[in-house]
Amino acid sequence: MTCSLFFSILCCFSKNPAMPYKEQKVEKLYYSIGEVADMFNVNTSLIRYWEKEFDMIKPKKNNKGNRMFTKKDLDNFHIIYHLVKERGMTLKGAQKKMKENKGDEDHSFEILKSLEEIKGALLEVRDAL
Repeated sequence: MTCSLFFSILCCFSKNPAMPYKEQKVEKLYYSIGEVADMFNVNTSLIRYWEKEFDMIKPKKNNKGNRMFTKKDLDNFHIIYHLVKERGMTLKGAQKKMKENKGDEDHSFEILKSLEEIKGALLEVRDAL
């Protein structure tokens, strides 16, 4: 891999990329329950159930009573989804793991997310060649 190609890949993941022409991804402040369910390809009832079972998920509710999830809630859902659906843990096991090792799971999730972004960038580079 040439040095310039490696540098351009790293710039894609830095906080202040050296390529100003590349648009930054715009994040929403709040996500509806339907949007969250679509992100994880699950039913809205499962999102409501996880909300009830895991006390760290606290969505805000608008005037109509609709749940509005924050980015922090989404990060918690990613961790829960990873523990329950991908690693096959029970809900009780996932609850215990999140209470005991919250920092470890956050760190593992951040590493996993970064690796997935790097994989996507590398696939884009491969396809461009």
